Amino acid sequence: MFYEIELRSHIRIDPRYFGEDINDSVIKQLNDQFETFISKDLGIAIGVSEVINIGEGIIIPGDGGAYYDTTFKILVFKPELQEVCLGEITDITDFGAFINIGPIDGMIHISQTMDDYVTFSKSGVLTGKETKQNLKVKDLCRSRIIAISYKNIRDPKIGLTMRQPYMGELSWLKEKPKKKK
Repeated sequence: MFYEIELRSHIRIDPRYFGEDINDSVIKQLNDQFETFISKDLGIAIGVSEVINIGEGIIIPGDGGAYYDTTFKILVFKPELQEVCLGEITDITDFGAFINIGPIDGMIHISQTMDDYVTFSKSGVLTGKETKQNLKVKDLCRSRIIAISYKNIRDPKIGLTMRQPYMGELSWLKEKPKKKK
């Protein structure tokens, strides 16, 4: 789910930004600071959407930068269990597929790609044995988040499934489901 969060912090403005407008300097510094920000509580930062207030700046002896008490809003993506996502397949391997669901890729294990026995071809396609449905790179798919791990905070893992009604590659959803014999 995407959220806009209001935060307040003391932002250090690097001396190289001193000649610029303070609003522009604060936005640049905030974007630098939150460019790779990931938090289990807040989510994955996408960018600064608005600077609400910039307080008076202070200089700390021995530090060339200036600090401003700043209130601002950032956009974040916080994955939630059971959330339905739309994304594009970015890679297919013999153990499953990776799907881009925004600022992060999720992984769909081969057993969760479709309700069928699935085979992997060397050309990078997953195929259902009975349904003959194919899954390949660049396919648009609807999936559901079934696992979220922040064990390594710099590289969170998202587990997805497409083995539920109305999930899977979008063209599959237009077809009548093929019944197993």
